[in-house]
Amino acid sequence: MIPAEQQNSEAHRFYREALLLLHESGAKFMLGGAFALFHYTGIYRDTKDLDVFCEPGEYPRILKYFAAKGFRTELTDTRWLAKVFKGEYYIDIIFAAVNNIFRVDESWYAHAHDAEFVGVKIRVLAPEDLVWCKIYVQNRERFDGADVNHIILRQRQFDWKWLLFRLEHHWHLLLAQLLVFQFVYPADYREIIPRWLFDELMHRAYEQYELPPSVEAVCRGPLIDQTQYETDVKEWNYKSYTIKTV
Repeated sequence: MIPAEQQNSEAHRFYREALLLLHESGAKFMLGGAFALFHYTGIYRDTKDLDVFCEPGEYPRILKYFAAKGFRTELTDTRWLAKVFKGEYYIDIIFAAVNNIFRVDESWYAHAHDAEFVGVKIRVLAPEDLVWCKIYVQNRERFDGADVNHIILRQRQFDWKWLLFRLEHHWHLLLAQLLVFQFVYPADYREIIPRWLFDELMHRAYEQYELPPSVEAVCRGPLIDQTQYETDVKEWNYKSYTIKTV
């Protein structure tokens, strides 16, 4: 449960007002961020923001509605993020990923779970999609690996096939996370991580040695940390991505 002293806080009054207005706007949305982590793990973080996920076509409606209600609005980055402000509190409206890995679509709503927050019924990101978002956050200022471990530990009933589908192009990150989970929870991983998944990912890792090397020197580090791999791209001539015609 949310601590009693927090339930009537100014922040929670803002959250409730914001969620009610989101419903009034008619926009389809889901909650992620700190609330989703709390919903799936019970770990509570008192924050000044609300992470709202929606399809790219929904955020203009949200911004217009909140602006009409007197809130300050901002299109922070046309690639993935808009914001709504009220004093020191704000809503992050997320419709894609800063690293262009994902774009919110109908499948997110289809897998979302029903929940209730500050007395308002909402939809919350599926745990698999929450992990998908967090597994790429591996920078010096913020590292979400512990959050991912806690979600996996506390959920147990995970749709591993769906998560593997989400991470198909970057399955290495899932394998790395499972190895860390095995290290962190040596008494639990056998009951939580399915053997078929571990075997499949390890087989893929072994097979990498049978494949020809990449023609270009590529560094995928910027997908998980946009600052600490700058040297690789700017000074060591690695490419963060390649576009090659054939």
